[in-house]
Amino acid sequence: METKKAIKQLNEIRKLKGDMRLAAEAWPTDFQILISIILSARTLDETTIRVCNQLFAIYPDAKSLSKAKISEIQKIINPINFYRNKSRNLSNCAKILVKEFEGKVPIDFNQLITLPGVGGKTANVFLSEKGKDTIGVDTHVFYISRYLDWSNSNKPELVEKDLMNLFPRSYWKQLNPDLVKFGKKYTSRKEKNKLLNQIKEK
Repeated sequence: METKKAIKQLNEIRKLKGDMRLAAEAWPTDFQILISIILSARTLDETTIRVCNQLFAIYPDAKSLSKAKISEIQKIINPINFYRNKSRNLSNCAKILVKEFEGKVPIDFNQLITLPGVGGKTANVFLSEKGKDTIGVDTHVFYISRYLDWSNSNKPELVEKDLMNLFPRSYWKQLNPDLVKFGKKYTSRKEKNKLLNQIKEK
């Protein structure tokens, strides 16, 4: 795949993608951005945003959340998939942020992935929200990248490397939100594949 062709295909996707708010977007603090991304895994963005609004109304920062009982966190984030495990992660994450980072979220990949509930994808999505040149490879990015032959790799971390080699750095941070919004707008696999086929043929 040539870079020029891949950019052309990405531009076609950008024309078709929706404008819905993603779970990571439009929060006022780094803490709230990170927590929303942790909660969004395997959960609809609309649900995540609604639950996060309720959570942050009571626990707006790491210090307040670190003092919350896990049972209280569970009550609030109950609509989130895997809420029991995520409640423990949120509690432990907040405690570590307070103890080791003075309540602030580190803007560093290697430090981020030491936090409970934060893997490589979550760290990269957070960093891209902070304007860093990273690519968060979730299910939408993984599927579309392989469908359009941007990558033939079977592991997200290898797809990430392929995308970094294919696209100029200036495109990296926008790849995830662009592809996710496209994937969320066209939820039908048949409709999605039809559009992707049209993009491939142009």
